[in-house]
Amino acid sequence: MDDTAMELMDDEYFMHQALREARKAYQANEVPIGAVIVKEQRVIARGWNQVETLKDATAHAEMLALTAAQSILGDWRLEGCTLYVTKEPCPMCAGAIVHCRPDRVVFALPDPKAGACGGWINLLDSNPPLNHACATSYGVCEDEARELLVGFFREARKKRKEKLKILKGLPTQDDLTP
Repeated sequence: MDDTAMELMDDEYFMHQALREARKAYQANEVPIGAVIVKEQRVIARGWNQVETLKDATAHAEMLALTAAQSILGDWRLEGCTLYVTKEPCPMCAGAIVHCRPDRVVFALPDPKAGACGGWINLLDSNPPLNHACATSYGVCEDEARELLVGFFREARKKRKEKLKILKGLPTQDDLTP
């Protein structure tokens, strides 16, 4: 097996670890995004969105994983590390990634509206360059990540609709079920 095929297999394995974290977010009624940081073929840190849980707008999966990895390594520099995340990082997370200096970022699902790793803008490979540039790859386990996010937002819209019916005194799905 050539190096490219081996890297793709590794990327899929580690993205599945990030998807596991995203499912934790889903179960906690958080936007299902998960992240893991890998060094020397080992997961050293994990994170899942906890914005609502922690009441902290900065508690994105990437931010929590970056902080955990820095603590484990005893250094703010994450050289030699790869960040795997289930959705393209936002500008806040991309800025933090630049400052933490991992070698690579691999994400599953691109975000053309708000992604900051090539979707809407690219902070990881900007021109003029910031203090660090990261190699990026995307599309690894994209369908699984999309399915998780689409399902989450579909359920959220349904819950919101039912809540509005209750507030307006209209019959809900439960009222109509025999």
